[in-house]
Amino acid sequence: MLDGISRLTAAMAAGEPGAIESFYRSYFDWLYRQALQATGRDESFCLDVVQEAVLRILRTIRRAQSEAQLRAWLRLVVRTTAYDMLKSEGRRERREHVAAAGRQPQPPPEDTQRLQWLEQEIAQLDPRLVELIDMRFGRGWTLARIGSVLGLSTSTVNGRLRRALRRLSHRAREDGHV
Repeated sequence: MLDGISRLTAAMAAGEPGAIESFYRSYFDWLYRQALQATGRDESFCLDVVQEAVLRILRTIRRAQSEAQLRAWLRLVVRTTAYDMLKSEGRRERREHVAAAGRQPQPPPEDTQRLQWLEQEIAQLDPRLVELIDMRFGRGWTLARIGSVLGLSTSTVNGRLRRALRRLSHRAREDGHV
């Protein structure tokens, strides 16, 4: 495995898309567990930690000589990323608390046209994607629960949802709904 890890990390450092995809598929679930362990926070926050950590990993990856060396470094990147995000969130919450002390929050205006547009766009998607979207956003299920019910890995569910949301976001920009 020494040779495989060494080749994988060298290829990632060189920016090879296939190596990056292979890394992401192989390590996503492990990185997510590390973020969960480091923060004890909800799924959404942990996914943000993983996303930011992967960006840091891709910017700074160097050839690793062993699986243990790679995982130790990845764990460090995830923990420092989580720590930075927790500090940032704390600062933001303090600023919001100070700002809110002097005024009452106003509810956002309803936008029925946008909701109708979104419902129409979602209805045009593949029924399997509609089911994923409903489980995630309609029922509030976690990625792990969706994956368990559908027999998919957490990273597969995450990838499918991200692609569907990216497609919807692109269509929203095209149609002037953003």
